[in-house]
Amino acid sequence: MKFLLTEWPPLFARGCAGVIAAMAIACIAACLGQSLHVPRAQIIRLVVSAFINVFAWMGFSTLSMRWLHAGQAALLVYTMPVWATLLAWPLLGKRPSATSLGGLALCIGGVGLLFGGHELALGVDKLPGVLFALGAAILFALGTVAVAPLALPPLTSLAWQLALGCAPMLMYGLLVEKPDFGAISPAGIGVMIYMTIVPMAVCYLTWFAALRRLPPATASVATLLTPVIGVGAAALALGEPLGGREAAAIGMTLAGIALAMRKG
Repeated sequence: MKFLLTEWPPLFARGCAGVIAAMAIACIAACLGQSLHVPRAQIIRLVVSAFINVFAWMGFSTLSMRWLHAGQAALLVYTMPVWATLLAWPLLGKRPSATSLGGLALCIGGVGLLFGGHELALGVDKLPGVLFALGAAILFALGTVAVAPLALPPLTSLAWQLALGCAPMLMYGLLVEKPDFGAISPAGIGVMIYMTIVPMAVCYLTWFAALRRLPPATASVATLLTPVIGVGAAALALGEPLGGREAAAIGMTLAGIALAMRKG
């Protein structure tokens, strides 16, 4: 996504990938005999779920990369399991333990280390990116904890959530960002194809499948490898820094998240 931002504006790119994925999944659902009809009782929950799980998660995390390195954005966005643990207290009555709170402190310390050193002076410049990334994490955690899986067939649910969550991004991109359609390179087209198939389709489908089978906090554990992959991939593909400070920040953040997820 960070690479694609050099060729196409962020919300247009995400919205385009999501809408294409939604149409493809809807066609697959129809071929498999899954009805695309949404009962009236499910419409409000569907809209709320689409806003939290798709529009906020994909849109805000994408916008954050205008100000942040891809690795920094990944570390902030994937503090989501910590927020899910904390939100489960007021919403589900599951009080976090001292171990969970200690993990949160360790996680915040890791994020602070990531922004420390010479980059600390740029903190104000990066504040919008930080807010977008944390907003994506907190809202997605809220959806994980508070919004029960929809009573719809899996592919139908995913198709509608992608369509409702990504269509506003696509429209905003067309009307405001005004993309240059000829600016995308063959490599950019490859990124778009990957983003359509993997993050928008496969990853969302498996995530919702996990939520149908596991408690929200347990399902969140699966996301812990993502910031490691994000920082490593950004270093290899984009030449972003990966030194001792970044490695220590990764270690502290992931250790904090893992500690926060432990029981007892």
